[in-house]
Amino acid sequence: METGNRLGDIEITDPKAMRALAHPVRLAILERLQRHGPATATQLAPDVGATPSVTSWHLRHLAGFGLVRDAEPGPDRRQRRWEAVARGFRFETPEDPDDEEGTSAARVLSREMFLRSGALPNRWAAEIEPDLEPAWRRLAGLADTRVVVSAHELAAIEDAIERVLAPYVTRDAAARPADGRGVRLLRYVLPEGAGEWTGGTS
Repeated sequence: METGNRLGDIEITDPKAMRALAHPVRLAILERLQRHGPATATQLAPDVGATPSVTSWHLRHLAGFGLVRDAEPGPDRRQRRWEAVARGFRFETPEDPDDEEGTSAARVLSREMFLRSGALPNRWAAEIEPDLEPAWRRLAGLADTRVVVSAHELAAIEDAIERVLAPYVTRDAAARPADGRGVRLLRYVLPEGAGEWTGGTS
C-alpha cells in the first residue's frame, strides 16, 4: 500500500486488506479516526457500535494491514491511542480479468461502502438540512448527470475533479477559512451496462 494521489489517500491493492476493511465496524472505525483524529478503543466504541474489547480487536486487525497505527499517547498513557495512516483510502478493481481474488475483494468492499453511504442523504435531509442557514441550504443537494463517454474520458473526468478538490482536501487546518465547515461530497460513478446507451442525446 502506498499513497500516490492528489488527495493523500492510502492505496489499497491487497485483496486481503480489502476484505478486512469490508466490515461495518471497521469502516466506521476508520471513518471516525479520519474525521476526528486519534482515539482509544473505549472512545471509539460508542460511535462504531461495538464494545471496547471488540473495537480493540478490529483496530489491531486494521493495523495488521497498515490502515491504522499507534498515535502519540494521550493524558492517560495507560490507554492505547490509534490514528488513521492517511486522510482517506482508495482501491480499484484489478485490470487483469483473470485476477478473480482481487476482483471479488473489490466488489465486496464496494458493496459494503454503498450500504454504509446509502443512508447518509436521508439522514442529512432529516437531521441537518432543516437547520442550515439559507446560503448553505442553497448550495447543498443532489446532482444526477448522465454522460456518454469512453473509459479513458471517464478517467480524465475523475482526475479533473480530484485536481479541483485537492487544494481544499490537503490544506492545513490553519489555512481553512474562519467561517468554514465540513461538507460531505458523495461522488458516485456508475457506468451503465453496454446495452443501456441508445444513441440518443441523454
